[in-house]
Amino acid sequence: MSNNFFQFKKFKIHQSSCAMKVTTDACLFGAWATDRMQQSTIENKHCLDIGTGTGLLSLMMAQKISKLNIEAIEIDEAASEQAASNFINSPWSKNLLSVHANIVSYTFPQQYDAIISNPPFYENELNATDNKKNIAHHSKELNLADLLTIIRSNLKSSGSFFLLLPFKRQTEIQPLLLQNNLKITHTTWVRQSTQHNYFRIMLEGTLNSNIDLTQDSTDEISICDDKKQYTKEFISLLKDYYINL
Repeated sequence: MSNNFFQFKKFKIHQSSCAMKVTTDACLFGAWATDRMQQSTIENKHCLDIGTGTGLLSLMMAQKISKLNIEAIEIDEAASEQAASNFINSPWSKNLLSVHANIVSYTFPQQYDAIISNPPFYENELNATDNKKNIAHHSKELNLADLLTIIRSNLKSSGSFFLLLPFKRQTEIQPLLLQNNLKITHTTWVRQSTQHNYFRIMLEGTLNSNIDLTQDSTDEISICDDKKQYTKEFISLLKDYYINL
């Protein structure tokens, strides 16, 4: 998936200016989060996409949720401009806004019904020599504690947030959630295949005061089966996006 563009059924992602390219796990996350939003009883009107990169997650949500207005924040100027171009060339340009800004110092115009983020995966680990890759993959500009504080401050009391993280960070995030009065309501563990260990977690959550504390659930999904074919669960989520499904 490292080409200069990735063609979906209803939109195209150009990515030559973005350090973070379209990946299978990001596509799965976008489809999963959108599906969770559609199942929600909350009327989603305004969504914040933190660290939008190519604009992938915003476009996946816009395709399925017609009345959703999405504000997509990106710290890298070239990536923000490319996301803006991807938005303009999509069928949902009126519902999508690309903003070049540092989320830590950004002044938000409102609170949001939904906040989604595929944040930098690595914190206090070896950096790459490419600064753009460092920003995309490492959390020097946005660490997990800051991200959760931003979510807490800008999520409506009835809203939900969605995160994609490496599986190994599930323990790290628990005390940070408590500190920010946030609660995970659903966790999906992700495997590359049925033969692999978990490598990602997809989290749905809300403000702690908004729900019954006993209300949570967990499941799992494998991208491929033991024959290296997409699983039926993966196909169900991605069939409206991937051309060959």
